[in-house]
Amino acid sequence: MFAFIARQPILDKSKSVFAYELLFRDGKAGAYPEHKEEKAKFISEHFHPLGLDDISGEKTSFISFSSDTLISRFPTTLNPESVVVELADPTDTSSGLFEACQHIKQLGFKLAIDDPMMVASKHDIFPLIDIVKVDVSKARFETIEKHIPRYHDANVQLVAEQVDTQDNFSTCLDLGFDFFQGYFFSQPEARILKQLPASKMNIVDLMGESSNNSFDIDRISQIIERDATLSFLLLKFINNPTINKRYKITSLRHALNYMGEVEIKKFIALLSLTNLGDDKPLEIIHMSLVRAKFFDLLAERRGMKNNPPIAFLVGLFSLLEGLLDQSMTDIVKQLPLSEEVNDALLGKNVEIASYMTLVRAFESALWMNVIKQAKLLNIDQKQLHMLYNQAIVWGNGVRSAVTSHYPRAIAQ
Repeated sequence: MFAFIARQPILDKSKSVFAYELLFRDGKAGAYPEHKEEKAKFISEHFHPLGLDDISGEKTSFISFSSDTLISRFPTTLNPESVVVELADPTDTSSGLFEACQHIKQLGFKLAIDDPMMVASKHDIFPLIDIVKVDVSKARFETIEKHIPRYHDANVQLVAEQVDTQDNFSTCLDLGFDFFQGYFFSQPEARILKQLPASKMNIVDLMGESSNNSFDIDRISQIIERDATLSFLLLKFINNPTINKRYKITSLRHALNYMGEVEIKKFIALLSLTNLGDDKPLEIIHMSLVRAKFFDLLAERRGMKNNPPIAFLVGLFSLLEGLLDQSMTDIVKQLPLSEEVNDALLGKNVEIASYMTLVRAFESALWMNVIKQAKLLNIDQKQLHMLYNQAIVWGNGVRSAVTSHYPRAIAQ
């Protein structure tokens, strides 16, 4: 179980999540942490720790290990079907490391290394390696193109790291990389000023209702009833076990009586978002869900008003640029959101701007930024980890309701 952790998605060629790299705050250089029994028990009891399935949502986990851990203390509880073992220092010549890696391979694990200079084939350990990760921000594309064939010939899969733009993704795809790590998928493919299509007007209307101070259930019911898919999905979301474990909800009015106005506003906003971006990676929606819940928990901790649920809505809509391929300035002009939500999406709300800085720090494992924001928000940093862990679990649960509906992204 782990409490202080970040995860970064690794996508395949079709922009679906293949794995998450896990970065541990209490491990050296993000590697797998080793705690004495008393400390492990204390963390488990106080900080809402997560299992690997909670963190990675049943996807593969890339975990970095120090040479010492691999040689003498490799955790036997890990599942080789869901964990890739990453060597923290592939150039290490420690006695016993090669034999330890051989043993780990015999257990069924795949081995990965970071190789920014693409010289891994010169290391003694190379014959054991299944996956090589290349930081494309540190290597010239000409060098990468020259060396890639030798990895393909050795049946080694390649992960491009630090892929932060759509152009970089396209280049790495053309070069022959198998997987891609970085937040390129949340960036607009091209900033084109265009109007939202008429087919999305029901969705736009719902987004507007979610941010209203008042709550017109007849108006919301009318919008949802125009589209059978919306009616089906709203009930599916609300009956998801992550949110509702007690009663079977059969209608919007039933949901209102059971859950209350604020929660219904959150779910019609969620319903809107999942139907807004066509052929976009599901991970954008997943990140938006985690941000929404995290912002909501932060706002609750900070004593902000929650009707309408401004913080939740801003977190949920914070990646609209990547979904709609437009700037946020152009997007808010087309959506009937409240002025308060619009201002926050444009970075004009100091409180929520701090939430945005904080969530980006968690997403990129920038721990010093987490410490800084913890002080600004007057929330203990370990408590922030606990809130973020809760948001991850919530996002995973709601994502399961979205997945069967959301269209598969198409690689460009």
